[in-house]
Amino acid sequence: MTLKYLLDENVDKVYKRQFVQRNPTLIMWVVGDPGAPPRGTLDPEILRWCEEHNFLLVTNRTSIPGHLAEHVAQERHTPGIFILNDKLTIGQTIDELILIAQAPFNDEYQNQIVHLPLL
Repeated sequence: MTLKYLLDENVDKVYKRQFVQRNPTLIMWVVGDPGAPPRGTLDPEILRWCEEHNFLLVTNRTSIPGHLAEHVAQERHTPGIFILNDKLTIGQTIDELILIAQAPFNDEYQNQIVHLPLL
């Protein structure tokens, strides 16, 4: 299965540009892109969209843990959530996301919130 990322609308779009520039075969969409949830979509709806379309959410939002708990309590799932670390450069974050995307992926991050970097 190919891992796909959805960037929260609050994340600078430079992440997507650099991600796609460095590895154009990987998939990264941003909230507001064609086919993605529209800008202004609430977090619970973003989680449902990610579940339905099998995208991992990349965000810097602190509200996500509460929304994920509610989502899972409704017997729903999400492929995973990555929380950005403001101490990492954009380049370091992109390296991390590319490394994760190129590793074997079998629901490894399902219903989890992972703070970057992994190690």
